[in-house]
Amino acid sequence: MPDQISPLKLLGNQTFRSLWFAALASNFGGLVQAVGAGWLMTSLSDSQSMVALVQGSVALPIMIFSLLAGVFADNFDRRRVMLIAQGFMFAVSIILTFMAFEGWLTPWSLLAFTFLIGCGTALHNPSWQATMGDIVSREELPSAVSLNSMGFNLMRSVGPAAGGAIVAIAGAAAAFAVNALSYVAIIMALLRWKAPPRDTHLPREPLGSAFSAGLRYVAMSPNLQKVILRGSWFGFSAIALLALLPVIVRDTLNSTAFVYGIMLGCFGVGAVAGAFMNNRLRMQFNNEAIAKGAFTVYALCCAILALSEHAALSGAALLFTGACWVLAMSMFNVTIQLSTPRWVVGRALALYQTGVFGGMAAGSLLWGVIAQSGGPEIALLFAATMLSLGALLGAWLPLPEYHGLDLDPSNRFKEPPTQFDLNYRSGPVMVMVDYEIDQADVPEFLAVMSQRRRVRIRDGAQQWALLRDLHHPEHWSESYHVPTWGEYVRHNERRTNADVGLYEQLLQLHRGEGPPVVHRMIERQTVPLHDDMSPKVDGS
Repeated sequence: MPDQISPLKLLGNQTFRSLWFAALASNFGGLVQAVGAGWLMTSLSDSQSMVALVQGSVALPIMIFSLLAGVFADNFDRRRVMLIAQGFMFAVSIILTFMAFEGWLTPWSLLAFTFLIGCGTALHNPSWQATMGDIVSREELPSAVSLNSMGFNLMRSVGPAAGGAIVAIAGAAAAFAVNALSYVAIIMALLRWKAPPRDTHLPREPLGSAFSAGLRYVAMSPNLQKVILRGSWFGFSAIALLALLPVIVRDTLNSTAFVYGIMLGCFGVGAVAGAFMNNRLRMQFNNEAIAKGAFTVYALCCAILALSEHAALSGAALLFTGACWVLAMSMFNVTIQLSTPRWVVGRALALYQTGVFGGMAAGSLLWGVIAQSGGPEIALLFAATMLSLGALLGAWLPLPEYHGLDLDPSNRFKEPPTQFDLNYRSGPVMVMVDYEIDQADVPEFLAVMSQRRRVRIRDGAQQWALLRDLHHPEHWSESYHVPTWGEYVRHNERRTNADVGLYEQLLQLHRGEGPPVVHRMIERQTVPLHDDMSPKVDGS
């Protein structure tokens, strides 16, 4: 495996450093707010499921709106998207603070406010994560993700304890006020940052097309599907601990909000340790081994927390769960980013987030219901069982490795001249590529074309087909459709260096005198009464 870049070396990048420290302040405020909301719910409601829903109300909008946010991240100025998201959360937090100071909050209104903050997070996250690839190199990206995880969990090690102290001394409203102030730092950092200009030579993808392109890309990428499924499973099972921790502290350990903050701090300290171990573990083990270890150790610690009545033992278990959490989540995130080209990375990350946070939302609801009927200890034991099954799932759905993939654009495509005055809205367009293949090479040709089909559809082709001439068996034609000439250009510009090998294999199998002949034709579904596409006049 390649040498890993130390996460701390990235702090020499001024842009990364500025945004990273601003994110620290924002994460601190968010964690203080989470403690305040979780503990306030225990005083507003005796229902354990309502307490668990505080976590679910933040995760649910991320599941619902992430794909839309991913479309925005891939098609709009990411800096502007993040500023809108941060401004929205800032406004919601101010209103939440006022409502809490006035004592007007109810269990459902508290969930509504945390849901709205989750909506802002859903809009922000795909742009934030995709922006890392704009700031650092591909080689530095794993370390950047680890450093972001380290920063978040560094705040997790102090934020919850500080939040517990703030709630114990001044009440939940003060915790909400701290969170509102924390947005100022990241808003100012984003305003100062000069984002790189976006390529605008093609028109922006329509919203519906951008949605379907993201879904199609992931649907035609089995490796991404494996990561999303395993991440969802981990989120669904692992969230039980964080969702039920307020109840465990209050009822099993008979402790206060300050102890709850300390327990979350233990989780955060473990997570920081996991971030520091991340590079070394990636050099020694493959992705699946790290995932199995994270699932297994987290399951064991959930069982310990279910049975423990001592704060010291519970805190020690939380150290290990924090490390497992950051090892698993950062590995899932990095694998998604390094297995996806830049044109669709926001949508791929959004679908990953949809899976993970959807799992968290469903888990928060389920574990809360189980805790309500059978006690939090039973819920944690069930969650430990699910985590153990998640480790075993790797035997059938092992996580892919991302080393060696070159997903930079191949930049080999040049828009071909035509004899018509086309614009990017002209269409539909049908493309046919003719090959001559010896009978002895047909099995290999079909195997390559099977991969070619997946790549074509993944990058936007429709109605793909492979045709063979009945009178000249050596003649084969690949055909596909695209809605417009602009989509044809976009389809070809999406080709990466990793895809070039397929075309080179086809060139080796092709026996024609020249390269495969490409026919580009504009479709007419009816026969017009006049020629509606006259060729260009020479000299015009």
